[in-house]
Amino acid sequence: MSESEADTETGPLRRCAVTRQQWQPEDMIRFVVSPSSVITPDLGTKLPGRGIWLSARQDVVEQACKRGVFARAARCQVQIPDDLMFQIEKGLHQRMINVLGLTRRAGQSVSGFTKVREMIARQQAAVIVHASDGSEDELRRLLSGARELPVIRTLSVKDLTQAFGRERVVNVALAHGGMASRLCCENGRFIGVAISAPQVRRTFSADGFEQAGQ
Repeated sequence: MSESEADTETGPLRRCAVTRQQWQPEDMIRFVVSPSSVITPDLGTKLPGRGIWLSARQDVVEQACKRGVFARAARCQVQIPDDLMFQIEKGLHQRMINVLGLTRRAGQSVSGFTKVREMIARQQAAVIVHASDGSEDELRRLLSGARELPVIRTLSVKDLTQAFGRERVVNVALAHGGMASRLCCENGRFIGVAISAPQVRRTFSADGFEQAGQ
């Protein structure tokens, strides 16, 4: 892999192999070539091998596939899975659920309208997660007087319930800290590669997904 195709994985920034723009690693998607020459998304940036970095945008990944960017960067013939975009989307979706689960176990988040509203009132909330299939009126009431707070709306009631292990979760608030920042980064990557607007939600199954609406 030459410097013109992909940068060495040192320093604070990575260069997109398609756009040539530089971004923070946590805002991009890393790919590696598996031992069987298959292009594999490395969403956690932990897989061995030289990384091929792309901006977290659906059109950029599609261009990389169509223009032979992966093969040039790897300097060998590679196989691109037909479901590569789905692998990325589903993987990022699960990572968001996992981060929420970590915040719950670490005591860095609360769920439920009353608890979330109290956290907002105490000015302790860094980011709000409102279910994509939740009520618009409820969200407006929740954010009354605090509309500057960032709101994530890419996870459904089912997703939030999975993360918190409760019967039904619609609203979540995260405290200031690294996990809140991490969730925002994962959400940004998910929006970039999967959907055109944060309000669109998808329901995942074992073998695919269905768009659930806007």
